[in-house]
Amino acid sequence: MANRTPSNIVVLLFFLSCFLVSCEKQKEHIAPAILERDSVATMTTYGVNQLISDSGVIKYRIVTERWEVYQNTNHQKSVFSKGAFLEQFDEKFHVNSYIQCDTAYYYTDNQLWELRGRVRILTKDGLRFSSEQLFLDRRTHVLYSYVFSKLVTPERTLAGTSFKSDERMTRYTVSNTRGSFVKTDFTGANDTTTDTISTAKRPQASPRPKNPSIP
Repeated sequence: MANRTPSNIVVLLFFLSCFLVSCEKQKEHIAPAILERDSVATMTTYGVNQLISDSGVIKYRIVTERWEVYQNTNHQKSVFSKGAFLEQFDEKFHVNSYIQCDTAYYYTDNQLWELRGRVRILTKDGLRFSSEQLFLDRRTHVLYSYVFSKLVTPERTLAGTSFKSDERMTRYTVSNTRGSFVKTDFTGANDTTTDTISTAKRPQASPRPKNPSIP
């Protein structure tokens, strides 16, 4: 099933990715790592509450309790082990959309985001997404998940075990769905149907004549 719902929610992760790269480039090492592939974080920051501006206007906020950067492992990455919360603001500093999760990983080499545990997304258009895991591949510009995911828009509700979308969430597919969708997407009629197996109904009993022997 496909749907079109304008959204700029993934811009949050895009700007956070750029922010992480810029911070890593500014990091200066005063001594070489103990081992070539040392698993110790090269940077650990606590209590992050960072505002990010775009063209001189504050548009984003990042909140996380712990942020770790690993640069000497097989795959460079940033880890938000205590959860992450990202907000996007409009011109009047009102919250347009947000992303939150219990744990987040950004794999620098693969340009891949992985969000885990109570992943929640809300867009300014009223689209709500919830799952336990979500990936964003910045190279292919694809969002995807292979666990149960739920989408709620002002028009419909969808839920399924597999989710895939473009990075702006304008075109998405939910497989093995169960939920409601607007029938105009297929017939042009203003009606609503349900993408579930109908529950079998017990056939109605036919009337029978009353037994005269029973008073």
